[in-house]
Amino acid sequence: MMLFSIQSLIPSAIPVSSSANNLWVIIAALLVFTMTISVGLLEIGELGEKFSSSLTKTIIITGIALVVMAIVGFNTAFAPTIGGVIGNPFYLPGLALGSFAPNATSLLGNVWWSMTPQYFADGLTTGTYFLFEAAFASVTLALVGVIVLKKMKFSAFIAFAVVYFMLIWNLPAAWIWNPTGWLYNMGMSDFAGGLVVHGAAGAAGLALVYRMWMEEKRRGLKKSPSVPINISAGWLTLAILLLWIGWFGFNPGSVLAFNSEATVVVLTTFLAAATAFLSTMLFRYIKVGVMPGLDWAANGVLMGLIVITPLAGFVSPASAIVLGFIAGPLYVFAEGFFAKMKWFTDPIGLFPGHLVGGLFGVIMIAFFAQNSFAAASGNLLLPNGLLFGGGGAALAQLGIEIFGIMAVMATVFVLSYITISVISKAMHGILADYRKGS
Repeated sequence: MMLFSIQSLIPSAIPVSSSANNLWVIIAALLVFTMTISVGLLEIGELGEKFSSSLTKTIIITGIALVVMAIVGFNTAFAPTIGGVIGNPFYLPGLALGSFAPNATSLLGNVWWSMTPQYFADGLTTGTYFLFEAAFASVTLALVGVIVLKKMKFSAFIAFAVVYFMLIWNLPAAWIWNPTGWLYNMGMSDFAGGLVVHGAAGAAGLALVYRMWMEEKRRGLKKSPSVPINISAGWLTLAILLLWIGWFGFNPGSVLAFNSEATVVVLTTFLAAATAFLSTMLFRYIKVGVMPGLDWAANGVLMGLIVITPLAGFVSPASAIVLGFIAGPLYVFAEGFFAKMKWFTDPIGLFPGHLVGGLFGVIMIAFFAQNSFAAASGNLLLPNGLLFGGGGAALAQLGIEIFGIMAVMATVFVLSYITISVISKAMHGILADYRKGS
C-alpha cells in the first residue's frame, strides 16, 4: 500500500478510473468487512457461547467505522496531509463524502488523488478507496476489542470507537500509507498493516488493559480476573475459515490493482498461514508432549497471516514459507510469555499474535524483501533485504522500520490512554459490573 513518487497534491487532469481495479478492490473490501464480524465468532469460538455479545460488539464496530470514517476519518487518514501528520479533513469531497452536494462526481467518477498517475496510478475512485480503507479501520478496532470481553462498559467502548476512527487509527495510516505522510517520506514500508493494523491494535489494547487494571486495583483486586478458554469447536472452525478467506481481500487487495502481483500475494499469504499452522502445532507438541488442540491450530493460522501481512507484496512464496515456519515457535514463545501476566487477561491472543507477530513482520521487511516483487506492488524504491544482498540499503531500511514502530506504538498508546482516561472520568470508571455479567 505504499507509493513511489510525489509530484503534486492535486492532479492537473482527472484520469479515467480502471473498472477492473475498482471491481477487484470493492470485492476485497467486502472480504475485509467479513473479518470484523469473524473476530466476534473467534471470541465465542475460544471463550464459549456465553460471550455471544461479542457478535453485537463487532456489528456495532462495523457501523461506527463506516459512519465516522465517512464523515471525517477517511480524510484525516488519506487526504493530503497537513505537515505530514494528519490528512486535511476538508479536502474534496469534504465532510461526509461530499455532504448534500447535488452532484456526486467525486464519488461517481473522479479518481482519488493518490490513485492518479502521479502516485498509485491504479485509477480507484473515491468511493472504492473509501470502502476499502473503512473496512481496514473496522477490523483494526475489532482486534483491539478482544481484550474488552465483558469487563469494560459497552458505552465506554463505543465512545472510544468514535475517537479511534477520527484520530487514533488515522494517524499511523496518514504517516505510512499516505504519500504525503512523514514516515512514508522517510521510506517506511508496511504493505498491508503489520504496524498500521496489528501493531497499532496491540498498542491501543495495552492502553485499555492498563486503564482497566488501574481500576481493578482500586477495587482491591490483586490480579485481573481471568477469562478461561472454553472451546466451541464449530464456531472456532467457522471463525478461522472466514478470517482466512477474508485475508484474501486484506493482503491481495492491498495491491490495489487486479494484476499478476495480486496473485503472488495470494500465494505468499496462504503459504505463510499454512506453514505457520504446521509449525505452531509442531513446536507446541515439542514443548508439552501432547497434541495441541483446535485453539492452537487456529492461532497458528492467524500468526502466519499476521506475520506475512506487512511483507506479502515484497517477498517470494519461498520466503513466505520460511516466515511461516518462524512464526510457529514465535507464537508459542510469545503466548507463554504473556500468559504469565497477572494484570490483564488476553485469551484471544491480541498481544502474542497481533502485537508480536505484526511488529516482527515489519522488521522482517529489511531481511526478506526483494525489489522485483516490491516494484510489482508499486514500491519501486524498497531495497532488497539483508538476506538478498541488500547490504547498507537494507540496514538503513531496518533502522527506518524500527524507528517507525517506536513512533507509532508510542503515539497510539498515549492517545488511546488519554482518550480512555477522559472517558473513564466522564463515566465514573470504565469497568463493567462483573456481578451483573455486563
